[in-house]
Amino acid sequence: MRKIDKGSEPEALTRFRARNPNKHYRDLSHEERSDIRRTCTAEQLHLCAYCCMPISGERSDTLNEHLLCRDHHPQLSLTFDNIVASCTTPGQCDAAKGNQSAALSPLMAECERELRFLISGRVEGLSPRAIDTISVLNLGDHERNNKKLVEKRRQISWMVLQDNGVEPLSPVEDDELLQMVIDDLSRPDQGKLQPFAPVMVNILRSWLSAGSNER
Repeated sequence: MRKIDKGSEPEALTRFRARNPNKHYRDLSHEERSDIRRTCTAEQLHLCAYCCMPISGERSDTLNEHLLCRDHHPQLSLTFDNIVASCTTPGQCDAAKGNQSAALSPLMAECERELRFLISGRVEGLSPRAIDTISVLNLGDHERNNKKLVEKRRQISWMVLQDNGVEPLSPVEDDELLQMVIDDLSRPDQGKLQPFAPVMVNILRSWLSAGSNER
């Protein structure tokens, strides 16, 4: 995950809520839902709120995900701060979460610290709520749970790191090189981050920290 800083809600949502104080998300039109989806996608730099796969903001691969589900929290169904953009991948993220709650939210800064990504493509939880969130969203703590996601993270991470002069399986002691790659991966290009960029940043920060602890 990458921490999401929620911005201003789309005007279409503001107008709808003002004109319809007793209605809910299910009452929104296709156009209003599209505005929400595109706004969330843009503020997430075109990455899924949970797995960091690329999303376009269109219905083909993106949906409006309520952090606190509509069935249990109908009063929050039109609250923009409760909505993020999720990928539509079967068996993970929104599709896995359903009406469950994820204890670690992408709106929390801790989401970047309590999840540890590995060069193998797996992810580990460093707190009880992180472990629970990985399970709820099926984010790939082991190949047997979400082999496709684990392998996709591994392949893209290896490719991008090698392209930047970082050998995935060799110890890297060049802190300046690691920081340079982190900075490049954290910098959006035309409002978009590279697929899984926060995952690679997480890995490289772990390597930096481990190197510092050894010196």
